[in-house]
Amino acid sequence: MTIRTILVDDESLAVQGLALRLEKFADIEIIETCANGREAIRAIKTLKPDLVFLDIQMPGFDGFSVVKGVMEIEPPLFVFVTAYQEHAIRAFEANAVNYLMKPVDEDKLADTVERVRQRLAEKRSTEEAEKLKDVLAEVSPESLEDLAGAEDDLSGRYEKMINVKDKGQIFRVDVDTIEHIEAAGDYMVIYTGDNSLILRETMKDLERRLDPKVFQRVHRSTIVNLDLVRQVRPHTNGECFLVLESGAEVKVSRSYRDVVARFVH
Repeated sequence: MTIRTILVDDESLAVQGLALRLEKFADIEIIETCANGREAIRAIKTLKPDLVFLDIQMPGFDGFSVVKGVMEIEPPLFVFVTAYQEHAIRAFEANAVNYLMKPVDEDKLADTVERVRQRLAEKRSTEEAEKLKDVLAEVSPESLEDLAGAEDDLSGRYEKMINVKDKGQIFRVDVDTIEHIEAAGDYMVIYTGDNSLILRETMKDLERRLDPKVFQRVHRSTIVNLDLVRQVRPHTNGECFLVLESGAEVKVSRSYRDVVARFVH
Protein backbone atom coordinates (compact mmCIF):
# COMPACT_ATOMS: atom_id res chain seq x y z
CA MET A 1 0.00 0.00 0.00
CA THR A 2 1.49 3.33 -1.12
CA ILE A 3 0.83 6.35 1.09
CA ARG A 4 0.55 9.38 -1.21
CA THR A 5 2.04 12.28 0.74
CA ILE A 6 2.30 16.07 0.49
CA LEU A 7 4.85 18.13 2.45
CA VAL A 8 3.93 21.71 3.40
CA ASP A 9 6.45 24.16 4.89
CA ASP A 10 7.54 27.70 3.99
CA GLU A 11 11.15 26.76 4.81
CA SER A 12 12.67 24.88 1.86
CA LEU A 13 15.42 23.35 4.04
CA ALA A 14 12.78 21.92 6.39
CA VAL A 15 10.99 20.31 3.42
CA GLN A 16 14.23 18.85 2.09
CA GLY A 17 15.21 17.53 5.52
CA LEU A 18 11.82 15.85 6.09
CA ALA A 19 11.81 14.40 2.56
CA LEU A 20 15.25 12.93 3.22
CA ARG A 21 14.10 11.30 6.49
CA LEU A 22 11.01 9.88 4.77
CA GLU A 23 13.09 8.14 2.08
CA LYS A 24 13.66 5.12 4.34
CA PHE A 25 9.90 4.36 4.39
CA ALA A 26 9.26 2.45 1.17
CA ASP A 27 5.49 3.00 1.28
CA ILE A 28 5.70 6.82 1.57
CA GLU A 29 5.45 8.49 -1.86
CA ILE A 30 5.90 12.28 -1.86
CA ILE A 31 3.66 13.55 -4.65
CA GLU A 32 3.95 17.30 -4.00
CA THR A 33 5.66 19.91 -1.83
CA CYS A 34 4.05 23.27 -1.01
CA ALA A 35 5.58 26.47 0.36
CA ASN A 36 2.43 28.06 1.81
CA GLY A 37 -1.15 27.41 2.90
CA ARG A 38 -2.84 28.48 -0.33
CA GLU A 39 -0.69 26.13 -2.39
CA ALA A 40 -1.42 23.35 0.10
CA ILE A 41 -5.21 23.75 -0.10
CA ARG A 42 -5.06 23.69 -3.92
CA ALA A 43 -2.81 20.63 -3.98
CA ILE A 44 -4.87 18.68 -1.43
CA LYS A 45 -8.13 19.32 -3.30
CA THR A 46 -6.56 18.42 -6.66
CA LEU A 47 -4.31 15.48 -5.76
CA LYS A 48 -6.33 14.03 -2.85
CA PRO A 49 -3.34 12.65 -0.91
CA ASP A 50 -3.54 10.10 1.90
CA LEU A 51 -1.24 12.08 4.19
CA VAL A 52 -0.03 15.67 4.67
CA PHE A 53 2.91 16.76 6.80
CA LEU A 54 1.89 20.31 7.63
CA ASP A 55 3.89 23.15 9.17
CA ILE A 56 1.76 25.18 11.59
CA GLN A 57 3.50 28.55 11.60
CA MET A 58 3.36 29.93 8.03
CA PRO A 59 2.70 33.44 6.67
CA GLY A 60 -0.86 33.98 5.45
CA PHE A 61 -2.76 30.72 5.90
CA ASP A 62 -1.32 28.78 8.84
CA GLY A 63 -1.58 24.99 9.20
CA PHE A 64 -4.92 25.08 11.01
CA SER A 65 -6.37 27.29 8.25
CA VAL A 66 -5.31 24.67 5.71
CA VAL A 67 -7.22 21.98 7.62
CA LYS A 68 -10.35 24.17 7.70
CA GLY A 69 -9.91 24.94 4.00
CA VAL A 70 -10.22 21.30 2.92
CA MET A 71 -13.13 20.24 5.13
CA GLU A 72 -15.53 20.35 2.20
CA ILE A 73 -13.81 17.27 0.74
CA GLU A 74 -12.83 14.06 2.49
CA PRO A 75 -9.65 15.30 4.19
CA PRO A 76 -6.37 13.39 4.29
CA LEU A 77 -4.57 12.44 7.49
CA PHE A 78 -2.56 15.34 8.92
CA VAL A 79 0.70 15.32 10.84
CA PHE A 80 1.58 18.76 12.20
CA VAL A 81 5.22 19.80 12.26
CA THR A 82 5.98 22.73 14.56
CA ALA A 83 8.61 24.51 16.59
CA TYR A 84 5.99 25.61 19.14
CA GLN A 85 4.85 23.32 21.97
CA GLU A 86 1.73 25.38 22.74
CA HIS A 87 -0.02 24.18 19.56
CA ALA A 88 -0.44 20.64 20.97
CA ILE A 89 -4.08 20.89 22.08
CA ARG A 90 -5.19 22.56 18.85
CA ALA A 91 -3.50 19.71 17.00
CA PHE A 92 -5.63 17.25 19.03
CA GLU A 93 -8.74 19.25 18.19
CA ALA A 94 -7.89 19.07 14.49
CA ASN A 95 -7.71 15.28 14.90
CA ALA A 96 -4.10 15.13 13.76
CA VAL A 97 -2.44 11.73 13.69
CA ASN A 98 0.49 13.28 15.53
CA TYR A 99 2.51 16.45 15.82
CA LEU A 100 6.26 16.56 15.60
CA MET A 101 8.61 19.12 17.07
CA LYS A 102 11.32 20.62 14.86
CA PRO A 103 13.95 19.34 14.29
CA VAL A 104 12.11 16.09 13.59
CA ASP A 105 13.37 13.14 15.60
CA GLU A 106 13.79 9.97 13.50
CA ASP A 107 12.32 7.60 16.12
CA LYS A 108 9.25 9.81 16.56
CA LEU A 109 8.87 10.03 12.79
CA ALA A 110 8.94 6.21 12.56
CA ASP A 111 6.27 6.00 15.29
CA THR A 112 4.16 8.54 13.38
CA VAL A 113 4.40 6.64 10.08
CA GLU A 114 3.29 3.46 11.86
CA ARG A 115 0.25 5.30 13.27
CA VAL A 116 -0.59 6.55 9.77
CA ARG A 117 -0.46 2.99 8.44
CA GLN A 118 -2.84 1.83 11.18
CA ARG A 119 -5.27 4.70 10.60
CA LEU A 120 -5.35 4.09 6.85
CA ALA A 121 -5.85 0.34 7.34
CA GLU A 122 -8.76 1.00 9.74
CA LYS A 123 -10.29 3.54 7.33
CA ARG A 124 -10.09 1.17 4.37
CA SER A 125 -11.53 -1.69 6.42
CA THR A 126 -14.46 0.51 7.42
CA GLU A 127 -15.05 1.58 3.81
CA GLU A 128 -15.02 -2.04 2.64
CA ALA A 129 -17.49 -3.00 5.38
CA GLU A 130 -19.83 -0.18 4.35
CA LYS A 131 -19.66 -1.27 0.70
CA LEU A 132 -20.50 -4.83 1.75
CA LYS A 133 -23.50 -3.59 3.75
CA ASP A 134 -24.74 -1.59 0.72
CA VAL A 135 -24.53 -4.70 -1.48
CA LEU A 136 -26.29 -6.84 1.14
CA ALA A 137 -29.04 -4.24 1.49
CA GLU A 138 -29.75 -4.56 -2.25
CA VAL A 139 -29.42 -8.29 -2.83
CA SER A 140 -30.12 -9.87 0.56
CA PRO A 141 -31.78 -7.60 3.16
CA GLU A 142 -32.25 -10.52 5.57
CA SER A 143 -28.46 -11.06 5.64
CA LEU A 144 -28.00 -7.43 6.65
CA GLU A 145 -30.39 -7.94 9.57
CA ASP A 146 -28.37 -11.00 10.67
CA LEU A 147 -25.16 -8.94 10.47
CA ALA A 148 -26.65 -6.17 12.65
CA GLY A 149 -27.68 -8.78 15.22
CA ALA A 150 -24.18 -10.23 15.27
CA GLU A 151 -22.72 -6.76 15.92
CA ASP A 152 -25.10 -6.28 18.85
CA ASP A 153 -24.01 -9.63 20.30
CA LEU A 154 -20.35 -8.60 20.01
CA SER A 155 -20.90 -5.30 21.86
CA GLY A 156 -22.63 -7.22 24.67
CA ARG A 157 -19.65 -9.46 25.37
CA TYR A 158 -17.86 -6.86 27.52
CA GLU A 159 -18.15 -6.92 31.30
CA LYS A 160 -20.78 -4.78 33.03
CA MET A 161 -19.68 -5.79 36.53
CA ILE A 162 -16.26 -6.91 37.78
CA ASN A 163 -15.72 -9.01 40.90
CA VAL A 164 -12.76 -7.79 42.98
CA LYS A 165 -11.46 -9.73 45.96
CA ASP A 166 -9.85 -7.20 48.28
CA LYS A 167 -9.00 -7.49 52.00
CA GLY A 168 -10.85 -10.80 52.27
CA GLN A 169 -14.08 -9.46 50.76
CA ILE A 170 -15.67 -9.70 47.32
CA PHE A 171 -16.69 -6.36 45.82
CA ARG A 172 -19.01 -6.06 42.81
CA VAL A 173 -17.81 -3.07 40.79
CA ASP A 174 -20.01 -1.48 38.12
CA VAL A 175 -17.59 -0.79 35.24
CA ASP A 176 -19.36 2.51 34.46
CA THR A 177 -18.15 3.84 37.83
CA ILE A 178 -14.47 3.02 37.12
CA GLU A 179 -12.59 6.25 36.41
CA HIS A 180 -9.17 4.78 35.70
CA ILE A 181 -7.03 1.71 36.26
CA GLU A 182 -3.31 1.62 37.00
CA ALA A 183 -0.88 -1.29 36.83
CA ALA A 184 1.19 -1.94 39.96
CA GLY A 185 3.44 -4.94 39.36
CA ASP A 186 1.26 -8.08 39.10
CA TYR A 187 -1.79 -6.15 40.33
CA MET A 188 -4.24 -3.62 38.92
CA VAL A 189 -5.52 -0.74 41.05
CA ILE A 190 -9.10 0.17 40.13
CA TYR A 191 -10.17 3.71 40.98
CA THR A 192 -13.87 4.57 41.34
CA GLY A 193 -14.08 8.21 42.41
CA ASP A 194 -12.70 8.38 46.00
CA ASN A 195 -12.38 4.59 46.34
CA SER A 196 -9.66 2.19 45.14
CA LEU A 197 -9.56 -1.62 44.94
CA ILE A 198 -6.75 -4.03 44.07
CA LEU A 199 -7.27 -6.77 41.48
CA ARG A 200 -4.74 -9.52 40.70
CA GLU A 201 -4.89 -9.55 36.90
CA THR A 202 -2.74 -8.39 33.97
CA MET A 203 -3.57 -5.22 32.09
CA LYS A 204 -3.89 -7.15 28.83
CA ASP A 205 -6.49 -9.52 30.31
CA LEU A 206 -8.44 -6.66 31.87
CA GLU A 207 -8.46 -4.74 28.57
CA ARG A 208 -10.13 -7.73 26.89
CA ARG A 209 -12.98 -7.58 29.43
CA LEU A 210 -13.69 -3.84 28.97
CA ASP A 211 -15.40 -2.07 26.06
CA PRO A 212 -12.61 -0.37 24.05
CA LYS A 213 -15.02 2.38 22.97
CA VAL A 214 -15.07 3.53 26.59
CA PHE A 215 -11.87 2.24 28.22
CA GLN A 216 -8.65 3.22 26.50
CA ARG A 217 -4.97 2.92 27.37
CA VAL A 218 -3.41 6.40 27.73
CA HIS A 219 -0.10 5.25 29.18
CA ARG A 220 1.63 1.86 29.18
CA SER A 221 0.40 1.36 32.76
CA THR A 222 -2.91 3.31 32.74
CA ILE A 223 -6.42 2.75 31.35
CA VAL A 224 -8.99 5.57 31.47
CA ASN A 225 -12.80 5.67 31.23
CA LEU A 226 -13.20 8.28 28.46
CA ASP A 227 -16.81 8.95 29.51
CA LEU A 228 -15.53 10.37 32.82
CA VAL A 229 -12.93 12.76 31.37
CA ARG A 230 -13.85 16.38 32.11
CA GLN A 231 -10.81 18.34 30.93
CA VAL A 232 -7.62 18.03 28.88
CA ARG A 233 -4.63 19.96 30.24
CA PRO A 234 -1.46 20.32 28.13
CA HIS A 235 1.92 19.44 29.60
CA THR A 236 5.51 19.55 28.34
CA ASN A 237 7.12 17.33 25.70
CA GLY A 238 3.87 16.61 23.90
CA GLU A 239 2.25 14.97 26.91
CA CYS A 240 -0.98 16.12 28.56
CA PHE A 241 -3.14 15.38 31.60
CA LEU A 242 -6.75 14.21 31.64
CA VAL A 243 -8.79 15.63 34.51
CA LEU A 244 -11.40 13.09 35.59
CA GLU A 245 -14.82 13.56 37.20
CA SER A 246 -13.43 13.11 40.73
CA GLY A 247 -10.71 15.72 40.09
CA ALA A 248 -7.97 13.09 39.72
CA GLU A 249 -5.42 13.75 36.97
CA VAL A 250 -3.95 11.10 34.67
CA LYS A 251 -0.97 11.65 32.37
CA VAL A 252 -1.29 10.79 28.68
CA SER A 253 2.07 9.79 27.22
CA ARG A 254 3.13 10.82 23.71
CA SER A 255 2.57 7.28 22.40
CA TYR A 256 -1.16 7.43 23.19
CA ARG A 257 -2.08 11.00 22.14
CA ASP A 258 -4.30 9.73 19.33
CA VAL A 259 -6.66 8.46 22.05
CA VAL A 260 -7.15 12.04 23.24
CA ALA A 261 -7.69 13.26 19.68
CA ARG A 262 -10.43 10.66 19.23
CA PHE A 263 -12.75 12.19 21.83
CA VAL A 264 -11.58 15.84 21.83
CA HIS A 265 -12.40 16.19 18.10
